[in-house]
Amino acid sequence: MNKWELAWQEPLFKQKFLFGIGVFISLMPVFPVFYQYIEKRNGFDQNDIILQQIPAIDVSMPIFIVTWAMAILLIIRALQSPAIFITYLYGFIGLNILRFISIMLFPFDPPAELIPITDPIANHFYGQTYITKDLFFSGHTATQFLFFMCLQKRSDKIMALIGTIAMGVLVLIQHVHFTIDVVCAPFFAYLCYIISRKIAKPYLPY
Repeated sequence: MNKWELAWQEPLFKQKFLFGIGVFISLMPVFPVFYQYIEKRNGFDQNDIILQQIPAIDVSMPIFIVTWAMAILLIIRALQSPAIFITYLYGFIGLNILRFISIMLFPFDPPAELIPITDPIANHFYGQTYITKDLFFSGHTATQFLFFMCLQKRSDKIMALIGTIAMGVLVLIQHVHFTIDVVCAPFFAYLCYIISRKIAKPYLPY
C-alpha cells in the first residue's frame, strides 16, 4: 500500500484534501477579475535606487524555464507524497490570498522600464490585459521559495533555493518588480508554509 492509499484511509485527510481543492478551484475565476481591477488603479511611484542600476533585459525564457521546471518537480514529488501535496496546496492558497491583501494595501505603479514577461501558461490566469501592477510582493519569487520549503529531498531543496535566487534576480532584470517586492517575498512564503505545515502535520510521515 503506497503513501497516498494510506493517507486516503483517514477521513480527516479526505476532508482537508477536498476542502483545499475546493478553495483552489474557487480562486481560479477570482484571479483575472482581481488583477484586471488592480491594473486600472492609480498607484504610487517608488524610487528604487538598486533597480535603477540594472539595465532592463527581456529574460522571459529563463523565467519561464525556472518557473515551470520547478513546478513540474513539485508535482512529481507531490504525487509521491500526500504531505508535500497538502502542504503546498494550502501554502499556495495562503500565498495568493496574502498577495491579494498586500497588493490592495500597497498600490504601486510599475517600474518605468518594465518588460512584459512572455509566459503563455501563467499569463492566462491574469485575464486579457497584461498585468503590471501586481507588485508587492513578487509572486514568482515567493512561489519558488515555497517550493524550497515544501520539497524534502536535499537535492530538490538545493535546486529550489537556486531557483529562488535566480528568479529574484531575473524579475529585477526584467524590471517587472521592485527590489522590495523580491526581498519581502520569501518572508510571506515562509509564513504561508508554517501555516500549511500545521495543516499537513498529521501526514508528514507519509
